[in-house]
Parts: sequence; C-alpha cells; structure tokens
Amino acid sequence: MGMQEMMRQAQQMQKKIAEMQNELKDKTVEASSGGGMVTVKATGSQEIKEISIDPAVVDPEELEMLQDLILTASNEALKKAKEMMESEMSKITGGLKIPGVV
Repeated sequence: MGMQEMMRQAQQMQKKIAEMQNELKDKTVEASSGGGMVTVKATGSQEIKEISIDPAVVDPEELEMLQDLILTASNEALKKAKEMMESEMSKITGGLKIPGVV
C-alpha cells in the first residue's frame, strides 16, 4: 500500500469518526441506583441530560443517601456513555486505539 493510499484511508477514517461522534451526541444511555429510585440519562458525548428522582427518596433526614444515589447513577451513566462511544469507535477503527479520540 502506497503512502498516498494510506493518507486517503486515514482521511476517510477521520471523517467517519467525526460523523460517529456527531451521531452519538443524540444517543442516550440510562443508569439507575437505589433500585430505580434515581435515574440518570447521559449522551454519547458524556453529557448528563436528565436526572429523575422518585419522590419517596426525598427526605431531609436522608439527604446524604440521596446525594450518594445521584452520584452513583451519574457515574454509571457516564461509564455507559463512554462504553457506547468506545464500541462505536471500534467499529470504525477495527479496534485500533487512536490517542485523543476516546
């Protein structure tokens, strides 16, 4: 394979990566904690979009527990968003890790 062909393929891959990253901005993942008492939705670009809290856990005496549930669900949603991004990226790169992309 010539250098020119490798450059052409690299440019195509770069274009596909940019398209995939743009598409993932609209895809969401969901994670919950406390048996579904707190649910967090995040985008493929790892942005928290929504937090839902069951009114049953809103107790001033249990504020620390609620904060822990939100933190746990948020971190899980971001982890799932990252996994979704990595999965989509590997479809384009064939598993090749590209620094700075994911």
